[in-house]
Amino acid sequence: MEFLPALGLAASLAACAGPGPTVTASGESASAVTESESTRPNLIVVVTDDQRFDQMSCAGHPVLRTPVMDGLAARGVRFTEAFVTTAICAASRATILTGRREGRHGYTFGTPPMGPELAAETYPMQLRAAGYRTGFVGKWGVRFEKGAMTSAFDERHTPWYPYLKEERPHLTDHIANLAVDFVGREDDRPFCLSISFHAPHAEDSNPDQYIPPPDLAALYADADVAPPPLADEGFEALPGFLKESMGRKRWRWRFDDREKQIERTRDYWRLISGVDRALGRVLDAVEAAGEADDTVVVLIGDNGYFLGERGLAGKWLIYEESIRVPLIVMDPRAPAARRGATEDAMVLNTDVAPTVLSLAGLPVPEGHDGRDLGPLLRGEEPAWRSDFLYEHLLDNEEIPKSVGVRGERFVYARYFEQDPVFEQLFDLELDPDQLHDVARDPEHEEVLARMRARCDELGGR
Repeated sequence: MEFLPALGLAASLAACAGPGPTVTASGESASAVTESESTRPNLIVVVTDDQRFDQMSCAGHPVLRTPVMDGLAARGVRFTEAFVTTAICAASRATILTGRREGRHGYTFGTPPMGPELAAETYPMQLRAAGYRTGFVGKWGVRFEKGAMTSAFDERHTPWYPYLKEERPHLTDHIANLAVDFVGREDDRPFCLSISFHAPHAEDSNPDQYIPPPDLAALYADADVAPPPLADEGFEALPGFLKESMGRKRWRWRFDDREKQIERTRDYWRLISGVDRALGRVLDAVEAAGEADDTVVVLIGDNGYFLGERGLAGKWLIYEESIRVPLIVMDPRAPAARRGATEDAMVLNTDVAPTVLSLAGLPVPEGHDGRDLGPLLRGEEPAWRSDFLYEHLLDNEEIPKSVGVRGERFVYARYFEQDPVFEQLFDLELDPDQLHDVARDPEHEEVLARMRARCDELGGR
C-alpha cells in the first residue's frame, strides 16, 4: 500500500521536501526577519518517543517515508548534531519542559515529583502567564506536585496506552484529533500547543511491541530490512555488566532472531509514518485556521534508540544511537535563505524551552541550562558549546547509573556504582562506531584525565 500525507499545508510541506540544494549554516549571512517578526507567533512543540536522529527520510534513511517531517526540514532548519542530556523519556521530557538537565531538575522514574519552583519556569507556565493560550496533548510522562502545573494549560489531555483501544482511534490518531480540536478553537490569543506522541515507543506489555495504525499495517511490507550494524562486534565490545543489562533483556523481546527483527523494525517504521501523517493533519488544521504564516513548529525526539545495534534494544547509554535525536525548527517568518538549512552545532534538549520562550519574545529564566537557538536559526556563528554533560541517574539495578561527557572528538563515560568504578573513553575521530574503549590505554592517559575533570566540572554547575 502507498502512504499518503494529509492534503493542504502538509502536502505543500511535502512538496518542499523534494530535490533541491541544501543551505548550510556555515558562512551564511541572514537578512532581517519579515515584518511579522513583531507579532507573537503561535508555537507547536512536537515530541516523539524513541525516534532516533536518522529515522527520517530527510536524514538519509533508505526506507522510511516521512514527507511531513521532511517538509518541515525543507522550510526550516534541521539540526544534524542534536542530543539529549539523559536518554530516557521521564528525565528528557522534564528537561524539555524545564530547560534543565536531569541533575538540576532531579526528576526521573521513581523520584519525587517536581515542585512549584520548577513548574513556574516551564515554558507553558511562562507562556500562559504572558497571554498565550496553552495546550498539551499526548504523553505527559512527568510528575509535578499536586496543583503545581494547574495554571500552565488552558487544556491538557493525556491519553495512555494501549495503542489500540476499543471505541477509540489508534493512539497516535487520537492524539492528532485532540490537537486538531485545540487548533480549531476560536480565540484571539496566540497559542502554544505541545504535542507529545507515544510513538514509536514500544508498547512493552504487548508481545508484538510496536503496534502501528491498522491501515498502515502493510506499509513497508516489501521493504528490505538490513541486519542491525554492530550487532555482534558491538555487543562483544561492551563491558560485562552491560551485556546483561536492560538493553539486552529488551533485545530478546524484540530482535533476537532475524524474522522478529525484520517485522519489529517494519512496525517501528510504521509507527513513525503514523506520527508523520498525524502531524500533517495538525498542520492542515493550522492552515485551515488561517495561522500557517505565523506558526513556528519545533520537532524533537525525547531520546535515541537501539534497533538491535550492539545487540541491544532501548536507550539509556552514552552511545550515539541512544543520545542523538531529530531536531527541526520551522519558522515561516524566516528569510528564504534559511529555509532548508542544516546546522551542525551541538544542540541539546535543554535548548528547547529557552528557544520557545525567545521565539515568543520572553526572557529566558536564569535557571535554564539550555540556550536560545535563535542565533543558529538566523545563520549567525555565535560562540557555542563543544561538549555537554550526560547523566543517567535512574535507580534501576538493570540500568547501570552513569555520567559522562560527549565532546566533539572524545566521549567519556563513568559508571560510578560499579565496584570498582568503570570508565570508558572513545575517540570519535578514529572510532566513530565506539567499538574501542581506550580508557585503559596509556597513550590516552592525559585525555582520560582531562575528560574526567571536565565531567566533574560540568556536574558541579
